[in-house]
Amino acid sequence: MEDSGERLPVIVSGTVTDASGRILSGQTVNAFWHSVRHARPLAIGLNCALGAALMRPYIEELARVAGDTFVSCYPNAGLPNPMSETGFDETPEITAGLLEEFAKSGFLKHRRRLLRDDARSHRPDRRARRPLQAAHRSQGRAVRRIAGGLMETAKAVVPPLKLSGLEPVLIGTGSLFVNIGERTNVTGSKAFARLILAGQFEEALGVARQQVENGAQIIDINMDEAMLDSKAAMVRFPQSRRR
Repeated sequence: MEDSGERLPVIVSGTVTDASGRILSGQTVNAFWHSVRHARPLAIGLNCALGAALMRPYIEELARVAGDTFVSCYPNAGLPNPMSETGFDETPEITAGLLEEFAKSGFLKHRRRLLRDDARSHRPDRRARRPLQAAHRSQGRAVRRIAGGLMETAKAVVPPLKLSGLEPVLIGTGSLFVNIGERTNVTGSKAFARLILAGQFEEALGVARQQVENGAQIIDINMDEAMLDSKAAMVRFPQSRRR
């Protein structure tokens, strides 16, 4: 979009896979939002690795921190189970009731309708398509009937500085002193510059690691050096891994 100059709406959806509360990248829900917020998505949400009941604390946290955009929710619709008589562990009323509670609690913010998962990827067999489609439509009707009028409108807020690695870092007017590690700087550290210029990026990570271990909450990385492809080095360095 930067190259074309055309701005298109983007919805970002993360996957919390278990009770750790972390998405597939290893980030907390809070840190996940901080890491994608710069893209100014139309909506941020969570998708169908979990059912609505297990998803609740994570969608609640996402709604709390993502106050300046819309929040979507795609829980696993009905918890498909081929061994169940209906093909699902949850009835449409159970799923709709859980989502109704989400909406009443203010977790879901969207202009027109609740975003939900239709579980198409969970069809156990092509021959079962018609019954499953009927169940999906029934779930959709139940959700719209109960929760359709409960969506909030996203409110404009002035947030603090939001940064993240695997964990979030917020810096605002009420923040105390923030430690910034500045030795990952090719113009300020001869040892770091020597490693980078030699292409020893994994070894150079030791400089960043040492700063974090000594209390740095943020790492300032500078690759501005005449003998270096600064853009390529800036991309490569954070992606390096020490053996």
